[in-house]
Amino acid sequence: MISSLTPDPARLSSTPPERDARAVSSDPSDVAPGDIAVGVVIGRTSEYFDYFVYGIASVLVFPFIFFPFESRLNGTLLSFVVFSFAFIARPIGTVVFMEIQRRWGRGTKLTLALFALGTSTVGIAFLPGYGALGYMAIVLLAVLRVGQGIALGGSWDGLPSLLALSAPRHRRGWYAMMGQLGAPVGFMLASGLYLLLYATLSQEDFLSWGWRYPFFCAFAINVVALFARLRLVVADEYAQLFTDKALEPNKAGELLVSQAYNVILGAFGALASYALFHVVTVFPLSWIVLFSKRSVTEFLAVQIVAAILGTCGVIASGVIADRIGRTKTLALSAALIAIFSGFSLTLVHGGTLAPNLFILSGFSLLGLSYGQAAGAMNANFEPRFRYTGAALTSDFAWLIGAGFAPLVALWLSSHFGLAYVSLYLLSGAVGTLAALWINRKLAERD
Repeated sequence: MISSLTPDPARLSSTPPERDARAVSSDPSDVAPGDIAVGVVIGRTSEYFDYFVYGIASVLVFPFIFFPFESRLNGTLLSFVVFSFAFIARPIGTVVFMEIQRRWGRGTKLTLALFALGTSTVGIAFLPGYGALGYMAIVLLAVLRVGQGIALGGSWDGLPSLLALSAPRHRRGWYAMMGQLGAPVGFMLASGLYLLLYATLSQEDFLSWGWRYPFFCAFAINVVALFARLRLVVADEYAQLFTDKALEPNKAGELLVSQAYNVILGAFGALASYALFHVVTVFPLSWIVLFSKRSVTEFLAVQIVAAILGTCGVIASGVIADRIGRTKTLALSAALIAIFSGFSLTLVHGGTLAPNLFILSGFSLLGLSYGQAAGAMNANFEPRFRYTGAALTSDFAWLIGAGFAPLVALWLSSHFGLAYVSLYLLSGAVGTLAALWINRKLAERD
């Protein structure tokens, strides 16, 4: 029998943040899915707030600060090019930080990833513009954006997978939507902050220093979220759950050799949701700023109200998925997105009521589809590959579905008309339906 005085090797090898987190996580009772859900919601809300702070700045700030030598349209397009860099870098971050976790543990990986995310975010807040540094300002912005992407890839903590495996079978749709709540909540917080600044500051003050405050807030929120997530993932009872559920990292090369088709199917299975994601958030804001005389603060207020409807849609997706199944919910949502794509973009041309209707209905549909978009097909992975597979599937879903969506949508609409954005959105819905059909046929064959 091991003496109670014998040091725990895991504690000896842990980092100071991990030991501090364990000190407040000493409850030895069984972990309930609701406890895991709290950590998932906190983590995802902080990430999405950071995400939308940058996305909104790509429309309202960066074309003026970093691309003043271009027209407003071209400046916004270039801003969206830099915006996409994070999505390209994200899978790289996942691979690098999975190796860090294999060597030094989950807590160390999460600490380093969120430190890198906070550093990149606050670095953008301090970054001088083109007028001070010339093209070097654009280079530094791109580097920091890549840093954000690598950090976001590395911040995968496995809690969504743990939640999915720990939830009762008949409630998996409900618990799966928990983490997705972070998207509309993060958007509301980021949009509300920009609305306040845009409404209370002059344009000169906003572009001079006001736009930097949201990035400082994102840094502070990430610090709080870091401790909240560490408190969960390094606690002894959670560490044991990760081990019991085989949620440990594998080498990405080994995963892709044997499970690449599952990564591709999982990424395309969520394609419709991720394509719609930016078509109703970042893109319409850019269209309103560039091609209408409508008040930015008024439009942000409408988007905040729409995000509330999106939250309701996410919650509704959990109820529906538990009745008809997660993949059927995804298929239904993709079919509705296909229908929505046929007429919705024409509404953006209207005066006030029509664009409002587009935003409100689009967010509602986004919530319904996005609520079940994450991990719906992760069960396809062999258990030992599920942890790394879930992370890379999410990365590639973001890359092919959302990473270039604002850029493509704005370029198509400005050069060929909004009808081509409808075709782009329709292609995402078709991709999702095709992936779900292939997945079903493979399941029947096996």
